[in-house]
Amino acid sequence: MTHTADPAIDGPGFPTLSVAAILAESAVRHADRTAVHFAGTATTYRDLWDQTRAYAGALRDRGIGKGDRVAMLIPNVPDFARVYYAVLSLGAIAVPVHLLFKSEEIAYVLRDAEADLLVVAAPLLGEAVPAAQQAGVPLTTVLLPADAGIELPHLELEAAASEPIVRHVATGPLDPATILYTSGTTGTPKGAVGSHLSIIEQVHCTLIDAFDIRASDTVFGGLPLFHTFGQTAVMNIAFRVGAAVILLPRFDPDEALALMMTHQATVFTAVPTMYVGMLEAARRSSDRPPLRFAVSGGAALPVAVLEAFHDAYGADVHEGYGLTETAPTVSSNPLGTPIRPGTVGRTLWGVDVAIADAEIDDRVVLDESGESLGEIVVRGHNLFKGYLGRAEASAAAVVDGWFRTGDLGTYVDGVLTIVDRKKDMIVRSGYNVYPTEVEAVLARHPDIAVSAVFGIADDVKGQEVHAAIVAREGVSLDADEVIAFVREHIAAYKYPRVVHLVTELPLGSSGKVLKRELVEQYSR
Repeated sequence: MTHTADPAIDGPGFPTLSVAAILAESAVRHADRTAVHFAGTATTYRDLWDQTRAYAGALRDRGIGKGDRVAMLIPNVPDFARVYYAVLSLGAIAVPVHLLFKSEEIAYVLRDAEADLLVVAAPLLGEAVPAAQQAGVPLTTVLLPADAGIELPHLELEAAASEPIVRHVATGPLDPATILYTSGTTGTPKGAVGSHLSIIEQVHCTLIDAFDIRASDTVFGGLPLFHTFGQTAVMNIAFRVGAAVILLPRFDPDEALALMMTHQATVFTAVPTMYVGMLEAARRSSDRPPLRFAVSGGAALPVAVLEAFHDAYGADVHEGYGLTETAPTVSSNPLGTPIRPGTVGRTLWGVDVAIADAEIDDRVVLDESGESLGEIVVRGHNLFKGYLGRAEASAAAVVDGWFRTGDLGTYVDGVLTIVDRKKDMIVRSGYNVYPTEVEAVLARHPDIAVSAVFGIADDVKGQEVHAAIVAREGVSLDADEVIAFVREHIAAYKYPRVVHLVTELPLGSSGKVLKRELVEQYSR
């Protein structure tokens, strides 16, 4: 049957939805509650929203409006929240940038995102200024001391002279809210575009079915807010219910424990390396915060660490699984049900998971039993809108309506287990390291003929970055010099800590380097 086109059926309709409402609503519902603890100061929801409205007014006066893209290079300080929600309240798009990126990496993000403005914390100006100049993007600062002697636009001063916005701009549910950069198998960073709907639904479904976070809770916020895990699983979720967040710009386990004691933290959300650090801190101190529960993600948490943390802190650790493209959570071991150590639990409401044949790329062939090892595929409200400016990459990632995660696992009786990675991606301290990106830097070294970067299991980091390198004929290489070379060009979590100087790399029949053989060799 053919129907006449009708905007009430075929159009976008009239609903509005904004991530900025998370803070705006809590400023009314939880006005006098503490939103953030930072550096000995507690900021209420009312004050944080008032400050955010002032920032939004200053950004509006600079020409930022609906659809514009504002890059943010800001650590875990209250200004991250102020800028993030100010940008979203204008209907603009927040583009958080990795704090460890070097200037050329920052410049790449600015150009690729077609950023209209970069807001940078003063301590990061050394990398940010040349990046902004290279990309031709205007820059404004936060956290710049009045006596710094640096003549740069200063958002706080502009906010003081601007008229604050009254309310946030109306945006449609599927309008873009964030662009979060993640690399693919090519090693080229891609901007994953997230909608207001996917972020809001992630928050609500997590609160209803996974983790009972309450207004009375105090959440440890050591996860980087530029990353989807800290941004949504800590900040957005806590702010939605009016809970307090403890902000720590750089994770230090002893400082984290001290802050959690001072503010009586009840929820701890972290990546596995932080759990290892907290166990070390527990050996140095008898202090224990009143944790109700803990959440782990970003990489596999060894069962031994999970059990040791429970023994040390008296809190169950609920492990979950997700990706930047899935806003981020796909599944978790929820509160109120027995934890299944070694698994990543059950899917969030509205998120559908299946196991597909990993060898077929052009279509999704499902194993309905879920028992066979295969590629984990996902569909649901949490999926991203696509990769910015990369239609082919988006089409390869979402096939037949399913997002192909590149991870291998099983899905038995509604419980998801991650077994291996289809891709060569390395997860070091919860951060994704893509070998081809590191290999591209190594290829710029004048004395290196060929290289292969791979991950080796590590008890503390999850995986450590290794590189096997073949020198050019007649040239002698020094491993430490190679490491120093790479370190100059990419973020600190990416460069190889171990370099193996070899005469040849193991190759398959097609000439492709067999990285699995390198992993097996150096794991021994």
